[in-house]
Amino acid sequence: MVRRAHHSLLVPALVAATLSACSIGQKPQRPAWRTQAENACLAERRVNPSEFIALAPEVDGPGICGLTRPFKVTALQSGAVSFNAIATLDCSMVAELDAWLADAVQPAAQARFGQQVVQINSMGSYACRGMNNQRGAQLSEHSFGNALDIGGFVLADGREITLVRDWGRGDAQTRAFLMDVHRGSCGHFSTVLSPGSNAFHYNHIHVDLALHGRSGRSICKPAPQETLPPPDPSPLIAQGRAPPAPDDETDNDTTGKPPLAAFEGPGVGARDGFGPVAGPEAYAPPPPPLPPRRDGIGQLIEDPDQTSSIDRRRRTF
Repeated sequence: MVRRAHHSLLVPALVAATLSACSIGQKPQRPAWRTQAENACLAERRVNPSEFIALAPEVDGPGICGLTRPFKVTALQSGAVSFNAIATLDCSMVAELDAWLADAVQPAAQARFGQQVVQINSMGSYACRGMNNQRGAQLSEHSFGNALDIGGFVLADGREITLVRDWGRGDAQTRAFLMDVHRGSCGHFSTVLSPGSNAFHYNHIHVDLALHGRSGRSICKPAPQETLPPPDPSPLIAQGRAPPAPDDETDNDTTGKPPLAAFEGPGVGARDGFGPVAGPEAYAPPPPPLPPRRDGIGQLIEDPDQTSSIDRRRRTF
């Protein structure tokens, strides 16, 4: 009786152990919505593969990390904005980053600096890891190629803007540019974490397209701030670096009178030969000639003193 009772307890234990072993051997599956989102993005042609954006083989694991249809990205905006390193991203992130550059980043750069951004300095795209690189934490969106960390930008003239230096210590226009980018990011991504959001993001902007619950809420930290408009008519003019407009003639005198320097050179000094230094009035239009003199019977009188003042000047030695 005792043996039968023992056996009756042992059988359920063996079944439970067998089921446990089966579950241990089964590979965890990524949430279905992620693959569905990748496939929908491709079907809608939101991203067109090119020499800068190439489809890559599936990234499967470890665990549920990975992407079904990953892209290897070296540049966006048809190659106009490069990455400092190859980024592995899903289709939705590639499409949204391209739209973000067009809608937020480039207009801010043009307004603040009079030029475009030509490079994004990334600090990370796909990586199977916990949030904030903390062991044991919930998996980051980086684990699914659904996030990008941005450490800075490079402008067309080669100037480098970095979050760690310029967010709080850059000049007024550079800080305003980063504020503009942060605010614009919150309109494109469901998660935006910039310097000031927490200790882990002191040197970069994290953007992703995570699903935050059924409500689809977004996270944007710190709270976006309005910035002063750029100087009018151009920030470069205020900095003394603005090129003239195409139809500007910068060497023209608006008075319509030739500059004094035009009359300086060998044999032609600042003085015009008539005593004092020639001022603008020296180059005014000549007065009209005096009317000719006639004698009592109407004959013209040849008198050099009756010629125009400009002719008298030409006779002076």
